Amino acid sequence: MSRSQNEEFQQWWNKQRNRDHDGGDDEAFLTVEIRTPAVDPTDKDRIRTRTLRQLSRLYLLRLKQLASSSVWIASSFLHLLRTANRRIANDNPPSSTSSARLYRLIKAFLVVVVLLLCFELAAYFKGWHFTPPSVASAEAAVEVAYAWWLEIRASYLAPPLQSLTNVCIVLFLIQSVDRLVLVLGCFWIKLRRIKPVAAMEYPAKPVGEGIRLEDYPMVLVQIPMCNEKEVYQQSIGAVCMLDWPKERMLIQILDDSSELDVQVLIKAEVQKWQQRGVRIVYRHRLIRTGYKAGNLKAAMNCEYVKDYEFVAIFDADFQPPAEFLKKTVPHFKGREDLALVQTRWAFVNKDENLLTRLQNINLSFHFEVEQQVNGVFINFFGFNGTAGVWRIKALEDCGGWLERTTVEDMDIAVRAHLCGWKFIYLNDVKCLCELPESYEAYKKQQYRWHSGPMQLFRLCFMDILRSKVSVGKKANMIFLFFLLRKLILPFYSFTLFCVILPLTMFFPEANLPSWVVCYIPGIMSILNIIPAPRSFPFIVPYLLFENTMSVTKFGAMISGLFKFGSSYEWVVTKKLGRSSEADLIAYAESGSLVESTNIQRSSSDSGLTELSKLGAAKKAGKTKRNRLYRTEIALAFILLAASVRSLLSAQGIHFYFLLFQGLTFVIVGLDLIGEQVS
Repeated sequence: MSRSQNEEFQQWWNKQRNRDHDGGDDEAFLTVEIRTPAVDPTDKDRIRTRTLRQLSRLYLLRLKQLASSSVWIASSFLHLLRTANRRIANDNPPSSTSSARLYRLIKAFLVVVVLLLCFELAAYFKGWHFTPPSVASAEAAVEVAYAWWLEIRASYLAPPLQSLTNVCIVLFLIQSVDRLVLVLGCFWIKLRRIKPVAAMEYPAKPVGEGIRLEDYPMVLVQIPMCNEKEVYQQSIGAVCMLDWPKERMLIQILDDSSELDVQVLIKAEVQKWQQRGVRIVYRHRLIRTGYKAGNLKAAMNCEYVKDYEFVAIFDADFQPPAEFLKKTVPHFKGREDLALVQTRWAFVNKDENLLTRLQNINLSFHFEVEQQVNGVFINFFGFNGTAGVWRIKALEDCGGWLERTTVEDMDIAVRAHLCGWKFIYLNDVKCLCELPESYEAYKKQQYRWHSGPMQLFRLCFMDILRSKVSVGKKANMIFLFFLLRKLILPFYSFTLFCVILPLTMFFPEANLPSWVVCYIPGIMSILNIIPAPRSFPFIVPYLLFENTMSVTKFGAMISGLFKFGSSYEWVVTKKLGRSSEADLIAYAESGSLVESTNIQRSSSDSGLTELSKLGAAKKAGKTKRNRLYRTEIALAFILLAASVRSLLSAQGIHFYFLLFQGLTFVIVGLDLIGEQVS
């Protein structure tokens, strides 16, 4: 359309619009009338009745849903109360001195927090939170006390609390940087496909006739155990099925069991395999000193050990694949400075319950990231105590097994490293094992794992300084291996999230930033969970549970550092002998398990009678029940009280974190995580 035609159309349109606007008969043309069709009065009543009937049905349905939800909530709450009451009635006070001492301190802290909360609630309802009173303007005695409290809090209590907060934040950031560097190192290893390469390889086919025995070094295999009646068969069976010439391998079953029935069962199992031609011996100590270290030390003192070059060690619940020795021993070829080849753990019961899933996250990161990165870049890491092969000469060179701590595996690894020996880690060789399924067993395991390193650090600190290794290796061992990962980590985790965070709610002059409470821990949890991607749905429970475990790790660290008696207590981690069928099938399909699993799980005929007696004695013995953990319950009340105080100050992130962390402490304190015993 041309410009002139457009102007003519615009003029015409304006005239039409003005004429319509002035009114007249043309308005009827522009008006749209909408009429409702007439309805008969009887139809109106019928429609109204039908509508009321539909609304009543809808309301009845909603009421039924509300009632069922209320009944479910009430029954769940009553069940929780009954469970708590039952476990409170069956509760025993903390047995160890250090645990009792920590519990008393936390209980005193709880009393202080409750008093402060009552004081703050009274001030809130009086309106003093919005217009704080001063000492000069206060009239009532309570108002004067609150005014004095505000001045004392701001001038004397908040500054040292803020200083402690800043120190813990710095430690937290240092540890986060260390964790980030480890993850980046793992990504680099994956990107460049770096892994240890053996100088030789054994044929994949089973060992048979026509092989050169000289190509197979003499290997000693040791299985230390103590009253582990649930798992002894599968570990002995798996080791006896190792693909290695029988003439070049000897298996030692190092039984420290105190129960006579268990000794008979293990001895019968050993005799069964001896009859099948396996070179296997049974050893039982009459004087059981030194726990696992004493057991291994006594076995290494046997006269025939001098004929062997390597020793493979497995705990009682471990099931190595048949080709284990074929994949580990070749790495020693041509590397005379290599002392240890460590392999990865794989867990048959990682999906058994929430507790085992959370453990799987931690241990997957430990093996996939920590052990692999340290093995590739510095050739040193802590020996995991099992699923590894040692050069016997290296063990003798560093002084052998010592009984001075409860972490004999870390002790001998540190001493071997100081003597100049190197380690390698094989991430692609996996040994099946079992995770503790009850919180009680896991708590005792973690206590030993965190008190022992502090014992060892106190004993070997001067040895590290006097050693001939480089300054860089000394710094790595002191500052990274011991201080940062064994001491600082449990210290700041407990102090920051269980002590400082609740206190900052009652001392608002001291500030704990939201990124410390939420964002950085969330990022670190994501990094931790990367090696176990299937566990991403459990990232929030993992973060909360790790903070909950910080009280156990902190108490263990203090116990080991200051030589409390409980730090020298060795408790064998309870095993149930369970296996995940999905994992067993997967490993069988990948060729990582021996084909004849029925041999591993078969009971020797001579032990069936003793096994039935043992089962009857177990039923007649002490009843197993879930426990109540007082320290965790006390911390739960502290955090929940702090969440109420944060709600008064409208601190959103802090409130939700304290609330959910407090509820997590309640769940753990009532032993509702892990195996439940009816």
